[in-house]
Amino acid sequence: MTAPVVSHARRAVASANRIVVKVGSSSLTTAEGGLDPARLDSLVDALAARCSAGSQVVLVSSGAIAAGLAPLGLSRRPRDLASQQAAASVGQLTLAHAYANSFGRYSLTVGQVLLTADDVVRRAHYRNAQRTFSRLLALGAVPVVNENDTVATDEIRFGDNDRLAALVAHLVGADALFLLSDVDALYSGDPRKPGAVRISEVSGASDVDGVQAGTSGASGLGTGGMASKLAAARLASSAGIPVLLAGASDALRALSTADVGTAFAATGSRLTARRFWLGYATDANGRLHLDDGAVAAVVGRRRSLLAAGITGVDGDFEAGDVVELVSHAGEVVARGVVCYDSAELPSLIGRKTHDLPEEQRREVVHADDLVPLAR
Repeated sequence: MTAPVVSHARRAVASANRIVVKVGSSSLTTAEGGLDPARLDSLVDALAARCSAGSQVVLVSSGAIAAGLAPLGLSRRPRDLASQQAAASVGQLTLAHAYANSFGRYSLTVGQVLLTADDVVRRAHYRNAQRTFSRLLALGAVPVVNENDTVATDEIRFGDNDRLAALVAHLVGADALFLLSDVDALYSGDPRKPGAVRISEVSGASDVDGVQAGTSGASGLGTGGMASKLAAARLASSAGIPVLLAGASDALRALSTADVGTAFAATGSRLTARRFWLGYATDANGRLHLDDGAVAAVVGRRRSLLAAGITGVDGDFEAGDVVELVSHAGEVVARGVVCYDSAELPSLIGRKTHDLPEEQRREVVHADDLVPLAR
């Protein structure tokens, strides 16, 4: 009997030395909102086994807000930010204590890392976070990461921990990302409805064309859904990190043989920390609209963007800010650090370099400060 063919992506995640594992709220809590010790211990059993096999593990864990609901007498996840922050304040302690005790069964030390989007957007904070993770892992600790819900505002939230996990995976130089939830794989539609087809392997963007992904979790305890997991998987894989999306109930198999769930092959090359930050982590302050020739030069030939290829400018930005580069069809094709203020550009767009005043004969976005995005 012929053995089943194991994809390169599954071999990569199974053998990865440094991994990031994300688990959602619904996989750790009861329907009433409290932590489920049995579920949490089962997850830690799988993570500890991976540590014992020689891997370094970073855990991105949701569940703080959900864990704080019952102690505060809240029957459901609140909608207002202040109540969410209050629940997170209570729940974060409960969650950290539970992880410390559970990992302690294997003599593993846990370090808590709370991040806001600001910590990833600002370059100095980004480098500081890198150093902290590096030192924790070198000392044999398991970093447990969550969004700092107690201080995050609407303006600086990641939105969901799936995106946070993808950003952390690149930040720590992970060899693989695991997204564990209450759904066992990626499906073409809602798996609870007839006709949904299970997708086992994703080797490129065309494999997920037409996938109808939900935007909220089934339990109502989390903020993510399959849409956020798919977006996170595509973000990580396009930056050179293979991804396994699987059910938290299959964590032991996912973290050992990786023969469950959906495997996403790495479709792009690994970016430097700066280029990843530029392309995916920081906020854009404006947009430059490009003609077809400029898109071909920037994306296809990795050339600098010149004024002649720009057809329009949106936003209020200064030289040194990050902007999006947009095609004629409205697609964001790249991001880069702009060399002009938004007030300067309208008089330059569409003009050849030799027609500009000498002091303005420079790139609008230099190739070294430009990152084409996966299309």
